[in-house]
Amino acid sequence: METSGLSHRLDNRAAFIKRRASHGDARGRDAAMKPIRIWYQSYVDYENGKTYWDRLRKHLDDIAEPGTTVDIKGITPHDSYAHAIVEFRCAREVICNAVRAEREGYDAFVIGHFQDAGLYEARSVVDIPVLALGESSMLHGCQLGQRSGIITINPRYIPWFHHQISKYGLERRVAGTHAMTFEPGQILKAYESEALAREVEELFAEQARPLVAKGVEVLIPGGGIPMLLFAALRNHAIDGAPVINGIPIVVKMAEMAVKLRRLTGLGVSRAGEFVKPPAEVIEEFMTHPKLG
Repeated sequence: METSGLSHRLDNRAAFIKRRASHGDARGRDAAMKPIRIWYQSYVDYENGKTYWDRLRKHLDDIAEPGTTVDIKGITPHDSYAHAIVEFRCAREVICNAVRAEREGYDAFVIGHFQDAGLYEARSVVDIPVLALGESSMLHGCQLGQRSGIITINPRYIPWFHHQISKYGLERRVAGTHAMTFEPGQILKAYESEALAREVEELFAEQARPLVAKGVEVLIPGGGIPMLLFAALRNHAIDGAPVINGIPIVVKMAEMAVKLRRLTGLGVSRAGEFVKPPAEVIEEFMTHPKLG
């Protein structure tokens, strides 16, 4: 009789756990299907990149899932010169904008700039997922081939990329970096000139072929501007090496990150690199820029 009672209690307990798990799964599925709002942080403002912005907006609308809204935000003054000091100026604004995005109810923050300036700091101050064009492109490239190569728009970006590659622990997977010779402001003009767009494509291929000859299997344009410029080239490859467009990659990673966070409740680690500072320290950063 005691055995029968115990068995009955165990059966009831198992049924309770199953019902609770089922309800939890349903809630998780419902949460994962909710609309998603993404703040897409460009380092170009609309005034200086109107044609680029208009084309980017259409591209984002085409690649986002139904129910996902992607809002492009710019930086003024925009990133018009290839130099680390410009990246650091923009990075401060990006970190502040990540905080603003979270406060305004966005579900994810995307840095749509290949240099990823401010990425780790932004992750440390918000709980929403923060994705970046450079990191996402490099990680995805690892799934397409053993060795990737980056072709940037300006040689002054190469040292920055070397730091990025090292930070992401990808020294053995991102095996080469070559460069064209454009300033960010100059290459934007390719959106208004078919001849210049063709020239950029040819110069990119000229820099890519030696990388492929040395064993690079995946080619990554080192910037959102050339990525979008090449987006119309379906199955774009040079000597068999695919040329990837990181814009849909980072948007899809952002959508997935939001859904996974809703399903599991998990975000970035707070045990090391992304330890979150106290609220008052974040507020101090937001309200006390040095203006000279």
